[in-house]
Amino acid sequence: MATMGRPRQFDRHRAVEQALQLFWERGYEATSITDLRHAIGDGISAPSLYAAFGSKQGLYQEAIDRYQQTHGQVMAPLHDPHMPPRDALEQALRATVRMQTKSGHPSGCMVALGAMAAGSPDNQAATQPLKVIRAANRQGIRSCIARAVASGELRQGVNVEAATDMLNGFLLGISVMARDGVGIRRMNAAVDQAMAFWDSYATRPE
Repeated sequence: MATMGRPRQFDRHRAVEQALQLFWERGYEATSITDLRHAIGDGISAPSLYAAFGSKQGLYQEAIDRYQQTHGQVMAPLHDPHMPPRDALEQALRATVRMQTKSGHPSGCMVALGAMAAGSPDNQAATQPLKVIRAANRQGIRSCIARAVASGELRQGVNVEAATDMLNGFLLGISVMARDGVGIRRMNAAVDQAMAFWDSYATRPE
């Protein structure tokens, strides 16, 4: 007797990619199982989708993982202790501006935009991994600032936590600007100002 399960042509990699695009554009709560089935295609049924991913939340987690392995790599410089702190911060900011304004996928950052989705406790549980990633990105910025202070690149009087919050707020704000259609040239000009803030606290040669 034949067993029921995923359609023979089911492509898990493609399914996760299609789900990623939809979750990125609409958020977790606003994306229904029906929406996901239509986006994935291949005639997948709701039972087949649940059999493949366990739940909508399970598929969302795989989409987050895919995002981090690809688009989310723009934040990698923040976590590289061998890269000069200023270079790491600027490279991450400019890379995320390019990524978030690039065509071919939804604008903005899936991780940052997930912060704006308020909803039920179930929704908050599903989006908790995004909060963890945002915290890691903030910590990456803090590490750059702290390393610069420790090495003498930035003055000892810098308020590390306040500077971290300012630059992290700027990073999160890039997503809103991108979603509102602000172009890459204007965004890069804003990055210039963020780096000018950094330079205003730089030590001066004697």
